[in-house]
Amino acid sequence: MRQTESNLIRALPLFENVSAEYFDELMNAAFLQRFPQGVNLINEGDLPDFLHIVVDGSVEMFATHNGHETTIDIMRPVTTFILAAVIRDKVYLKSARTLTPAQILMIPAQTVRDVFGRDAAFARAIVDELAERYRSVVRSLKNEKLRSSAERLANWILQEDAHQGNSRTVALTIGKRTLASRLGMTPENLSRSLAHLSKYGLKQSADGFIIENVAVLQRFAKPNALIDK
Repeated sequence: MRQTESNLIRALPLFENVSAEYFDELMNAAFLQRFPQGVNLINEGDLPDFLHIVVDGSVEMFATHNGHETTIDIMRPVTTFILAAVIRDKVYLKSARTLTPAQILMIPAQTVRDVFGRDAAFARAIVDELAERYRSVVRSLKNEKLRSSAERLANWILQEDAHQGNSRTVALTIGKRTLASRLGMTPENLSRSLAHLSKYGLKQSADGFIIENVAVLQRFAKPNALIDK
């Protein structure tokens, strides 16, 4: 692993206060690998072998049941995913695949659990991250249950615009079918919601969206700090 990549990992809240000795132990056991788009990294129902950290690219978290599939989340650099399964040594409740070409750091699950039991700072950081993930799940549930499809889409576009630098030109970096699934709607509902948002300052472009009137779109979306992050 290059020093720049190690520094990225070290800067994560999960690792920033770990003692040098235990951080080196984690990194010496880790593997940094590149994967092409569309590779399954983990499968729901399997026991965890590694803690995965997205260093570059994006990873789609998804689940299947009775012939149906849904996108649960999209992970971007630099972040871990499915930490709870690793700590509990329980089966994954979600699957993961690379949404784009990605670079993934994999730390053996047993090493993570060993250091968790010996380094108090690491243990506290893990508790903090698990608590934050729980709060994220609550936000997601509130978003889906308290908003219409068009409102969820409008808020996603506003958040994505902020993530991309508030240029008001939002590049769609995932497929529309994946976006619809992530927002808890069908592709048909997504199309209807996009048509509806055209009345509120949103225009579709060849590769995404153009926010022509952000104030009007915000009034429709009604961003809420207790739902959105």
